[in-house]
Amino acid sequence: MTDSDAKTEQQDENDVMLLVAGVADMALSSVGSALTGLQSLLKRSDTVDLAHEGHQQIKARGRLALARYAPVAPAHLELLARRIAAQREPHLD
Repeated sequence: MTDSDAKTEQQDENDVMLLVAGVADMALSSVGSALTGLQSLLKRSDTVDLAHEGHQQIKARGRLALARYAPVAPAHLELLARRIAAQREPHLD
């Protein structure tokens, strides 16, 4: 497997995760309006374009949902600064 294949596979997995998170968030917040929107979507003639737009919007919503609920890793430089500060403190025995 090349680096390109690995990056593509990782991007695909990332897209799936974002889509799932976006759909879950959308389902929890607005089931009724989603059904109404789907019903009006089926009546339109440009469904392919709208489906693509919807796909992008759901991914964006997934990003927001993950940012809202996912734990944030501590900043790398912050960890390094704390480690150095701890090493410089005099040890009292």
